[in-house]
Amino acid sequence: MATQQIKGSKRYRQAVEMTDLTKIYPISEASALLNTLPKAKFDETVELYAHLAVDARKSDQMVRGTLQLPHGSGKTVRVIVFTENPDEAIAAGADEAGLDELIEKVTGGWIDFDVAISTTSAMKSVRKVARVLGPRGLMPNPKSGTVTDDIAEGIQLVKAGRVEFKMDKTANVAVVIGKRSFSPEQITENAEAAIKALVDSRPQGFNGKFLKSLTLSATMSPGVPVEAATYNK
Repeated sequence: MATQQIKGSKRYRQAVEMTDLTKIYPISEASALLNTLPKAKFDETVELYAHLAVDARKSDQMVRGTLQLPHGSGKTVRVIVFTENPDEAIAAGADEAGLDELIEKVTGGWIDFDVAISTTSAMKSVRKVARVLGPRGLMPNPKSGTVTDDIAEGIQLVKAGRVEFKMDKTANVAVVIGKRSFSPEQITENAEAAIKALVDSRPQGFNGKFLKSLTLSATMSPGVPVEAATYNK
């Protein structure tokens, strides 16, 4: 019995036909090409995917970090703050804030937020929900700037377009760099900032080409191959 080939939507197939997937594009050309592809009825998220040459099994070759996108992410970021002074956090723009009650709510399975920030003193209590937040990449971490005593600045940076990235078990990293409604120039500049942040996070002592491949895509579009050699210096 022959296996039936699964086809994408008409829009997706049209996008594939418009894209030469055998060609590797400079980031500016990839952004311009992505802008010409058929769009969905919603404002799709644009992401940059990187396949790294590191050994994902080695803890000393873990790649993670944060960056401030020049044009923001285009996403409305829902922020919660673990703090003993919730009124201060709410006034600074947090969507929800607190400590014991908020921890209890998260322990019960509530994760309707994008970023969790914690004050330094609250972290001792926040560790109780590490099993809930950790696997989802939501655990506050000093390295990502989400453990801070300047709550107002922390919230402002996150809402203004700071994004986090973390390599998965297959040495792949996905970084949100905008929306389909962004101009090609905005996507290009955000992508270049993301690539720089990735290169800057290269593990110490790693030798060889760090970036194996780069791909630019939107939620409902095929991936556009991006030239990585330029950044492997």
